[in-house]
This record gives sequence, structure tokens and C-alpha cells, in this order.
Amino acid sequence: MRPLLFALLAVVTCAAAENPELARISAADDARVAAMKARDGAKLSAYLSDDLHYAHSNALVDTKASFLELIVSGKAKYLRLDYVKRDFAFPATGMATMTGFFDVKAVINEATTESRICFLGVWRKENGEWKLFAWQTCKVPPATPAK
Repeated sequence: MRPLLFALLAVVTCAAAENPELARISAADDARVAAMKARDGAKLSAYLSDDLHYAHSNALVDTKASFLELIVSGKAKYLRLDYVKRDFAFPATGMATMTGFFDVKAVINEATTESRICFLGVWRKENGEWKLFAWQTCKVPPATPAK
């Protein structure tokens, strides 16, 4: 069973690496993160689907409009968002998944927080451009000390 799993993972990883859209979607995600940090609503909007479902690690869910308001208003300020791991897969034409971990430092409603976050992003190609369609995150709990 394990050899089959490793073979499947190798095929998916190879397919993502060879996909000509990989550079475009990576650039789109980099621009999205930069726009979030800069609190630039116009630039951020360009990388979000009108159908966005954005689930935060605290279980709150935003639409495109409410997420843009959250960022532009300064209620959420992303001071640092550094990917530890970011992988893409292309399960269907015009769709991509992005998975991994990032370290974040943010100010949410005037309280500073730092966490490692696990994420799943779904990108959809809309009118020839990659747009973030769905986002789901959860906080990675701190390591349990060995006894």
C-alpha cells in the first residue's frame, strides 16, 4: 500500500511542478499576500473571487466584501506571513489547490498574535486569471513537551 501511495504522491508532485500555470498562480498568491500586508484593497480585490469563502483559524468566515473590509479598515493587520511550506496541485482544468503551513504575526482588533497556521486554499481560473476561491486554516498547536 505504501509504495502505491508514494508513487501517487510523486505523480501529483511532478504534475504540479510541470504545470505551466504554477509560476502564474505562485505569483498571484505572492501578490495577494503582499496586498494583505499593505492593506491595499484594490490590489487584494484583483486576486479574490467574487464567490470567496474565507475561513479564518478562529472559525470566523468572510466573503470577499467582508474580508476586504477587515483588511482595509485595519481590524486585521498582517505584519508577517511567511510560508514554511506551500504546495500546489492541479486536480482539474482551471482549478488548483494550495496546501501547507505559514508563520503569521497579526494584529486582530488591537491584539497581537503569532501562530503557525496550516492551510488549504482553492484557486479558480476566472476570465483567464487565477482568483482565490476558498481558504481554510487552523492553528497548529504548540508541541507537547516530552515526559
